[in-house]
Amino acid sequence: MTERKQHLDTLAVSLLLACCLFWGFQQILIKTTVGEVPPLWQASIRFVGATALLWIWCVVRGVKLFARDGTLRAGLLAGGLFAGEFSCIYLGLRDTTASRLTVFLYTSPFVVALLLPRLVPAEKLRPIQWAGLVIAFAAVAVAFSEGFTGASTARQLRGDALALAAGVLWGLTTLVIRASNMARASAEKTLFYQVAVTAVAAPFISLALGETWSLTYSTYAWGSIALQTVIGAFASYLTWMWMLRHYPATQMSSFTFLTPVFALVFGVVLLKEPLTPQLMLALCGVAAGIVLVSRKKAG
Repeated sequence: MTERKQHLDTLAVSLLLACCLFWGFQQILIKTTVGEVPPLWQASIRFVGATALLWIWCVVRGVKLFARDGTLRAGLLAGGLFAGEFSCIYLGLRDTTASRLTVFLYTSPFVVALLLPRLVPAEKLRPIQWAGLVIAFAAVAVAFSEGFTGASTARQLRGDALALAAGVLWGLTTLVIRASNMARASAEKTLFYQVAVTAVAAPFISLALGETWSLTYSTYAWGSIALQTVIGAFASYLTWMWMLRHYPATQMSSFTFLTPVFALVFGVVLLKEPLTPQLMLALCGVAAGIVLVSRKKAG
């Protein structure tokens, strides 16, 4: 039985910060590559590559991916939810702005915090931790508040709904992983269900959207896809799955608020976007919220 910890330790915090830092950078990679490589086709290449890398990793390390352990049903469900999340994100981006989508997407930690304790009582947050979660979300909303100026069109509202659906699916994926037989599966097998199902589904969605497929892209585009595949969909997601087996999912989820804020920081540093007071406030707010969510119970 895997030993679970009740609080995030230094190792967990370090790994979470590293993952969120890269995921923020990955948003820049996707943003600067999507003009050359269609989004769902980009995702298809990424997850097919990640599935292949994970398979090789498991062969070398002797991790059994196909042993009967009672995880098939939950694994396929988690994979379907994971694929659905990414599909909603990309479809949502066609109808609403990235700013609005980000705010709705990061409702995911609330889904985890509300539903997971009903199945796993140890994951229940205390009032001070709920306050931290609200503060972190509010900080992200402030950072992306410019996307909500003016009247919303029907198309924008449809995109917002898809973004909210993506956030719910993200939260439900965590719920299935943490509260089913998958909680006892290896991190590799847990991730394999998700990347493999997405690798199968994404090309069909890409075709349905009429995206143009090609393998003739610039060196930058292939470098971007390589980073998204090797570090993003393989290494960082495998690290996240390992942490889900050892640490509280509700506390881990609060760190994801750093991802969009880090993306804004990379936009300032790499794309010369303006450094706004909202961004500085968001950094402070998310940091304060995470501190509150991660606080140990007194005594």
